Formats: sequence, structure tokens, C-alpha cells
Amino acid sequence: MPTLPIFPLNTVVFPGVSLPLHVFEERYRSLVRHLEALPDARDRLFGIVAIREGYEVGQHEARSMYRTGCVVQLTDVTPYDDGTYDIEVVGRHRMRVEGIDAGGAFVVAEMTELEDEPGEDVLDAASRALSAFHDYRNLLSEIRGGDVLTGTMPRDPALLSYSLAATALLSLRERQSLIEVSTTHDRLTMLRHLLRQEIRAMHAVPSLPATEVARTTWSPN
Repeated sequence: MPTLPIFPLNTVVFPGVSLPLHVFEERYRSLVRHLEALPDARDRLFGIVAIREGYEVGQHEARSMYRTGCVVQLTDVTPYDDGTYDIEVVGRHRMRVEGIDAGGAFVVAEMTELEDEPGEDVLDAASRALSAFHDYRNLLSEIRGGDVLTGTMPRDPALLSYSLAATALLSLRERQSLIEVSTTHDRLTMLRHLLRQEIRAMHAVPSLPATEVARTTWSPN
């Protein structure tokens, strides 16, 4: 079973989505140094899983992590004099953690790669989810008094499902539920229901959702 370093975070990362991170804890600085030393940039991979409860850093270890997460590739590193880094990663594919080894300089996990199946009528599901997102974005822009969540969405249904999941103002638990879905059709259908539910809530109480606007961006890499 393949092993990769793992980075628990208080967020969910999706395939095709890029994420900037500030790395300051020593074990994750060690991870960045390890990845940078690999001669082939395609091998600079690690897994990100969301924390169910606990903390990302310090003496309060993540006490409970979700098992399903995303393998990401390190794409950019900016080092600082104090030993910290700003890095950028892009999601590659879903994975499931099968076992953890925390005895080294950084945490390593045994992982199983998870493949997506398209499911039936995936193009129709994509069209309906995108329509719901446009209605959601228009209403949210009206409430905020300016355009939000702008940008062109990918046409590929699988990438669309991940991009919508990362862009919409969803809770961590909702995003975790989405990354655990095994078919693109079911993920798009779940997204459509979540967006329609949020639209109904905004119509009932015309104020912003509690979740901040997502700062992640979609990348086709």
C-alpha cells in the first residue's frame, strides 16, 4: 500500500483546486524541505485531510481526522528568514487514509487512491447544479451589493463538481460530505440540493451566510 506524508488541516481540499498555505510548525517545515529535495516536481505529493476535532498545530494534536481527503502536489514555495514558508498546492485526486505513522519528522499515512465514477446522466446533473449555482451567486451578489464568486467554471463535470464544492459558502462538514461521494453525478446532485437550500434560507432571512467567501481558486493543472 503506498504511503505519503499527510497534513491535517481545518479545511477540505478538492482535486483541481489550488490552496495557499503558511507553514510554520517544525514538522511541516520538515515536510516542505523533504518535498523540495525531491528531484522530480511530480513526486512532490502529500495528503491533506480535514480535522474532525482538535487543532492543526501545537501541543493540541488533531485528535480525530476524517479518513477521506485529497492528494495534493506542491507547486510553489516561498521561504522566509525565520524558517517558515508560504506554499501553494493543487489537488490531484481523492484518497482514503488506511493507517498513520507519526513516529518520524512528519506524519506519514498509508493511502488508497479513490477513483470517481461519472454516474448516470452526469451531463444533466452538471447543468442543473451549475444553474443552481448561478441563482445562488446572483442572489448572494444582490445581498452583498456587488459581484461575488466570479469566474468561469470548468466544463468537465467532475472538475465542475469540485470547483463548485470549493467555491460555494459551505461548512466544513458539508464539504467533507461532498469529497466522500464516489460518483460525479451524486456529488453534483448533492451540491444542487445544498445550493437550493441556501437560496431558500437567504430568501427567508436576507443576510449573508455565516461562512466567509472561499479564498481557494480552481486550477486546471
